[in-house]
Amino acid sequence: MSNGDREGDGGERDRRDSALWDEANAWLAAHWDPELSADDWWRLVAAAGWTLPYLPVEQGGRGLPRRASGVVRAAFAKFGALRPPGGLGLLMAAPTILTHGTPEQIDRLARPTVEGRLGWCQLFSEPEAGSDLAGLRTRAVRDGDRWVVTGQKVWSSQAREADYGMLLARTDPDVPKHHGISWFAFPLDQPGVTIRPLREMTGEAVFNEIFLDEAVVDHADLIGGEGKGWTVTQTTLYFERTGIGAGGGHAGFPEPGPKGGMLGRRAGDAALEEPPESRVQVLGFPDVVALARRLGRSDDVLVRQQLARLHTYTETGRWNALRARAGGTAGGAAGLANIGKLAQTRIHKLAAAIGLDLLGAGGTLATPDGIDDGRFADAFVFAPASSIYGGTDEIQRNIVAERALGLPRDPRP
Repeated sequence: MSNGDREGDGGERDRRDSALWDEANAWLAAHWDPELSADDWWRLVAAAGWTLPYLPVEQGGRGLPRRASGVVRAAFAKFGALRPPGGLGLLMAAPTILTHGTPEQIDRLARPTVEGRLGWCQLFSEPEAGSDLAGLRTRAVRDGDRWVVTGQKVWSSQAREADYGMLLARTDPDVPKHHGISWFAFPLDQPGVTIRPLREMTGEAVFNEIFLDEAVVDHADLIGGEGKGWTVTQTTLYFERTGIGAGGGHAGFPEPGPKGGMLGRRAGDAALEEPPESRVQVLGFPDVVALARRLGRSDDVLVRQQLARLHTYTETGRWNALRARAGGTAGGAAGLANIGKLAQTRIHKLAAAIGLDLLGAGGTLATPDGIDDGRFADAFVFAPASSIYGGTDEIQRNIVAERALGLPRDPRP
């Protein structure tokens, strides 16, 4: 366990965050050059370990706690520098490939992802295999040095902006379902791939459905070995759930890859014109505390009770994320990442509900005409999605019960 995992009390944590903030600002003062292209700037940032600071030093990080990403990104934004790239590639794909990939795959796929040169989406869920991920039906058939893939995926965030997908496909239908799955780094820009947006009740279309009709992927893009996809997937899900639970996930902005439109731009211009993280936002304890104070409601007894409950959820979620990180290093984190995902859902839903309670009817306008550009209404409408993305609440509870607590399995149909 690294020193970054032994964080002690809140005061010690604050001191560590302050020291990290100062270190990032000192580095930016010495290296920020708005005349560089975003591509060159992101390569420089990655080489210094700022893009994924929670990774071990030998993997291109700084060996810091998971939340260090948020501190670093905030420091970059405050300084006026272009932040490190965002996206699912940094949250899941790069850490997975760094864990299971060959040196050649790491150089060809993980390094460019950390440098913001590749964008990723997740090709896991299927219309009839969402909760039962191992029941997926997408097939990949070996044809020489490549695989031919046919099937359908759904709920794929940012698929239209991605260059690669983290693809799970069945490569052996004759073995138990968990043993016949493989994990591919799948190129999306090819014949046989159709991506259709799915409009959500927020008015956004973050999610997509994807149809694969004899699309191909090179055997060299098989990660972790044929039939080993379920093991590789557990690593992907671990990074996803601990990242979400710890608040260490990477938002979509700045957009990575050639489709994001950032790479060829002057870094200074990209920093100035960078859009907000998203109109559809999730809320946390600091957001609603600031709102309560702004509205003069922070002394209201009922409001304080709700804020205390949210603070409790936030702190226990953070402590659990630290346990998951330390336990994962020691091989003893069964269920902790899943508890973290459940904690994140509870935090987002309660924070959004408190926000609308504080604002009243005027807070329900989910448009730029609403209070704070409709931010709180957007967050409230988006909050139910947190019970689904990253694994449903029901599945998380089953995993905790069966794998961590050793309770009897639910009856299987």
